[in-house]
Amino acid sequence: MPLQSSIRVAKKPLLDDEVQFIRSWIEKPLRTGAVMPSSKVLARTMARHVDPSAEGPVIELGPGTGPVTAALVEQGIHPSRLVLVEFNPDFCRLLRKRYPEATVVSGDAYRLRHVLGDKLEAPAAAIVSSLPLLTKAPRMRLRLMADVVNLMRKGAPFVQFTYGLLPPIPKNFASVAAEASNLIWLNLPPARVWVYRTR
Repeated sequence: MPLQSSIRVAKKPLLDDEVQFIRSWIEKPLRTGAVMPSSKVLARTMARHVDPSAEGPVIELGPGTGPVTAALVEQGIHPSRLVLVEFNPDFCRLLRKRYPEATVVSGDAYRLRHVLGDKLEAPAAAIVSSLPLLTKAPRMRLRLMADVVNLMRKGAPFVQFTYGLLPPIPKNFASVAAEASNLIWLNLPPARVWVYRTR
């Protein structure tokens, strides 16, 4: 009986995350962008592009309930280096509880430079994004990318996943090189990871 009880407790946070995510998606589908949290395979694929030895903060956009955040920590990024920019206040509270050493910023990532203000002491080592970019107009995506380029070290990765067939940022965006992963089938729905680096 104690064993069954401990198994239930271990699974509860994941189930709670899924319920909270689905509720947010039902209430505001364009803001949340996904029905379920990112799978472990997708989260690890994204985190793999972040070098733990690179100096500077690691910014995560739209962390939600934190599956990619957990993968970044597993990758070797200390939580104190994480700057988590999340719009949903419920998710912000959850992230502060789970990652008390991280900087959780409540705000709109599409106004990134304004939202971060003076919170960065150095250029970012990487920016990892789970924002639903394809739900936004191209001009908003390009403005976000311009902010990203200005906030990162030269050559640092901007890692973005998408469910769409087209790249979330036009491949010919000035001053960045782009590469894409294979389709990640072990995610609901299947997704692809794009990595952009300043030249």
